[in-house]
Amino acid sequence: MGKNILINFFKEHKISYVIGVIFMLLASFIQTLFPKVLGDTIDILRVNNFNPKDVYINMGYIIIIAVGTFISTYGWRILIIGNARSLECDLRGKLFDHFEKLSPQFYNKRKTGDLIAYAINDINAVRMAFGPSIAMSVNGIVVCVIAIYSMAKAINWSITILALMPLPFAIFIMFKIGKSVRKRFKKVQENFSAISDRVQENINGIRVIKAYVQEDEEVRKFEELNDKMAKSNLDMVRVSSYLSPLIEICFSISFVLNLIIGGNMVLDGRISLGDFIAFNGYLTMIMIPIVSIGRIITRFQRGMASLNRLNEIFNANVDIKEVENSIKTSAKGSVDIKNLYFSYPGSEEKVLKDINLSIPEGHTLGIIGKSGSGKSTLVNLLLKMYNTESDRIFFGGIDINDYQLKALRDSFGFVPQDNFVFNASIADNIKFFKEIYLDEEVIAAAKNSCIFESVMAFSEGFNTILGERGVNISGGQKQRISIARALIRNPEILILDDALSAVDTITERQILKNIQIVRKGKTSIIIAHRISAVIDADEIIVLDGGKILERGTHLELVEKGGLYYDIYTSQFHEEDNEFTD
Repeated sequence: MGKNILINFFKEHKISYVIGVIFMLLASFIQTLFPKVLGDTIDILRVNNFNPKDVYINMGYIIIIAVGTFISTYGWRILIIGNARSLECDLRGKLFDHFEKLSPQFYNKRKTGDLIAYAINDINAVRMAFGPSIAMSVNGIVVCVIAIYSMAKAINWSITILALMPLPFAIFIMFKIGKSVRKRFKKVQENFSAISDRVQENINGIRVIKAYVQEDEEVRKFEELNDKMAKSNLDMVRVSSYLSPLIEICFSISFVLNLIIGGNMVLDGRISLGDFIAFNGYLTMIMIPIVSIGRIITRFQRGMASLNRLNEIFNANVDIKEVENSIKTSAKGSVDIKNLYFSYPGSEEKVLKDINLSIPEGHTLGIIGKSGSGKSTLVNLLLKMYNTESDRIFFGGIDINDYQLKALRDSFGFVPQDNFVFNASIADNIKFFKEIYLDEEVIAAAKNSCIFESVMAFSEGFNTILGERGVNISGGQKQRISIARALIRNPEILILDDALSAVDTITERQILKNIQIVRKGKTSIIIAHRISAVIDADEIIVLDGGKILERGTHLELVEKGGLYYDIYTSQFHEEDNEFTD
């Protein structure tokens, strides 16, 4: 897919590339005129009683060559290098878009630091390969061809071939070295990913590290990764460093041969001094792109290594599929689950078994169960984070697979267990950066989630900037901001996945009371470990081992004396009748 993106990009920008190549060819041609004009000028100056006018004309030619080179070089750099920057931006945008479409299963197997490396280092390497490297290659080829032809014309083909004889050997060795550079650069990128991931983990977990006095241990681990990074870079540099000295040796041999043969030809009068100087000028001109070959090969091999890495990501399947002509309206009505079985991709173990459930529109469902009983998995399936078979989950009688993914998820307000807040203002976190909400709606959502007073205690109020992942607020405050974010949307279905675990019972009851009022007539699903969070639900189900073990209202389940009753008695004293009245 990554290669297809490149092909499509080149097709879309073919006109600018064609114009850029024309400018590049023109620049290369104009550059090769300079040695000839310089040689002619030397010959004019060697003649007794030369005509100064001829020298001035040649000086004018040199100025015109310089101006022409400047204009044409500026033109191709703007177009070719500019397109490379656009390619970088396009690739990064498509990669980020692909990241957004990938399922949670993909992220369960990938490290954050590795993905960051793809978006920064690898895409930059591709830009360098398909921008400056290609431009330098085309420019070098044209300069070399014209320069070699001009050298042969200035003296003869046999001397030209003799002077350039060492170069094919150097080029052959360069391509051999380039393959080795490509392998070593892949290792460099992998080590960069590991370092990025280690830094990211340490910054996010700094409180835990300090609490367990693990600073020295983490520094030691980082130094090991840093040493590996240095070693891989040195391994690559050790190989790529052969290129420039190798080319310089070859050109030194070429210049020696040229001085011996060409110098004797000047002394014998077979060629003029101007032709000899022009010949050396062309040889020097060839040296520049040949020396660049080492850099070009290194960059191109790095780019191809990075492109292969990017292809691994672009070829990762977007697991969640949509049917053609999917329904674009919100999911409304009752939620019905019929004979639902589910296993995570790559596993045969059934996480959910024979789930049959109906939630009438406007009702509240409470879900209780031990850790690992399948509570979060069930709501993840309602959000279509994973694929489910047809005729298993219905919203308003319509199969979940018939809905457009965006329309389906827009119907939900979801507060997960792992509450995430952004490094932005509290207001932006509640609005989720959408400017469609009024200040009054933000305040109302904050009040209903019982975070309003805490917000107003900050000197900046709703404009208070939260640190990364909410580092400057408590866990309970993060939960309440997340609840406000869900409430402000006024969704058809609200899901609280253990979203009240970090608040005290008094605040919990007030939030639940507010939710009952503002969400009258709309469906809510509350997952909790504390019975106090689901006690007022219209129906409560108890999950155990992926099955619905018990169901009913709070009083009905207590009277049954089953698992729910055991959980209830473990959380409340038997004589406490507050929750049974």
